[in-house]
Amino acid sequence: MRLAGLTAIITGGAQGLGRVYARRFLAEGARVVIADIVDPAATAADLAAAGEVLGVQADVADAGAARRMAERALARFGRIDVLVNNAAVFATLTPRPFDEIAEDEWDRVMAVNVKGIWNCVRAVAPAMKARRSGRIVNVASAIAPKGTPHFLHYVTSKGAVITMTRALARELGEWGITVNALAPGMTFSDTVARNPAIARFQAEAVLQARALKRAEMPEDLEGAAVFLASADSAFVTGQTLVVDGGSVFV
Repeated sequence: MRLAGLTAIITGGAQGLGRVYARRFLAEGARVVIADIVDPAATAADLAAAGEVLGVQADVADAGAARRMAERALARFGRIDVLVNNAAVFATLTPRPFDEIAEDEWDRVMAVNVKGIWNCVRAVAPAMKARRSGRIVNVASAIAPKGTPHFLHYVTSKGAVITMTRALARELGEWGITVNALAPGMTFSDTVARNPAIARFQAEAVLQARALKRAEMPEDLEGAAVFLASADSAFVTGQTLVVDGGSVFV
């Protein structure tokens, strides 16, 4: 159990990849706070048999909501050791040329995917600094170095996640806090599968670009997430770990 005794907050944890991370973290011995803009109560109840789970409804784009999320985690478990910034706007998007993206959609993607990470790191940093340790895992995307068209707002936001990760690693390193990014490729999570526009987008091209010629599934990312959240990566910070079957080499 590589996360035994640790408390982890996973944003966007009620569904999709976040739910997969939560399940694996519980199996690794962590106490898990599932934070999501949708009510996480059902997911928390479903996973409760695997370990200690707290569900918190929160919009990470709201700084107050992020702060209350951290406060509830501390009130329940007394510490915050790991933050997985997984919440993002993606699965509901429709591929379209950059000049056809609605301004409100652009703003929402940036508010959640970029500002949301900033809000959550600000919320947990005091608790991590007090213990002089912590693991922050920002979920980026392999789409950023590829520069995939028709998702300009999403690609831009995930590029920001990678650069924000590097800067945060330098700012938080003196407190023993590591900050790394996990960059998945196109992954067939339950939320992606519900949007055919995304599930089919460049599907054949993505597959052919990979060294490993198969679809990427949520379970392919579990081990990398645990590595970045555990003591196994204690001297790794500011890095982006791409998990996409060998489509992008960085």
